[in-house]
Amino acid sequence: MTAFADLHHQDEPLLLPNAWDHASARALAGQGFRAVATTSLGVAAVAGLPDGVAATREETLRLAFALGSEPFQLSVDAEGGFSDDPDEVAEFARELYAVGAVGINLEDGLGPVARHAAKIAAVKKAAPALFVNARTDTHWLGEGDGDGNTRDTLTRLDAYRQAGADGVFVPGLTDLRQIAALVRHLDVPLNVLYSPGGPPVAHLADVGVRRISLGSLLYRRALGAALEAVADIRAGRMPTGVTPSYDEVAGFATR
Repeated sequence: MTAFADLHHQDEPLLLPNAWDHASARALAGQGFRAVATTSLGVAAVAGLPDGVAATREETLRLAFALGSEPFQLSVDAEGGFSDDPDEVAEFARELYAVGAVGINLEDGLGPVARHAAKIAAVKKAAPALFVNARTDTHWLGEGDGDGNTRDTLTRLDAYRQAGADGVFVPGLTDLRQIAALVRHLDVPLNVLYSPGGPPVAHLADVGVRRISLGSLLYRRALGAALEAVADIRAGRMPTGVTPSYDEVAGFATR
């Protein structure tokens, strides 16, 4: 078991923050997080590109290159692998592993199950030590929590596990009973997306969730804090909240 995989089998679930650039990743690692992931929305937005349409392959690889040698475990959000060709996805995964990434998140976008399973199998063959977190979008893009959606979720997760996925991810799922049922069904770690309106971390831990991702939340909160600060300044108020110093931010640069 790799060091990153081992983080999914501790007493507490792996709380995985998602960075969008070098400074945010180093700032999060400085808070004691042993692993940091990237967020595809944040990476895309920083580059002025759309998310979820395979437009940020080079930007994602460039960020992985910058972060792969850092003293924390790096998992990369790779959308659907930036290709429908399993061999091309495998090559991208091989490049990520070569620059130091230890995990990859691959989403199915509700596309064909067999195609996504083929991508997972190809990645595991190309980079066996890379932790593949197989995401299904049945609750993120699907139609709620009906029985049909539940069956589709199970079908997809089972196929991805059989293809070699090391963990599975169901963003948008917040019902604790359904989460607990998935945990009982699975023999690999379940990853869910933290939602401010959903169950707290302690409750997710109680039902057996092994990984809790923050997704684009931190990036969106950072933008929100910037907008609040400029509104306060324009209104003659002093901005509140934590503001790192110039020197602290400058210190995040690679020396």
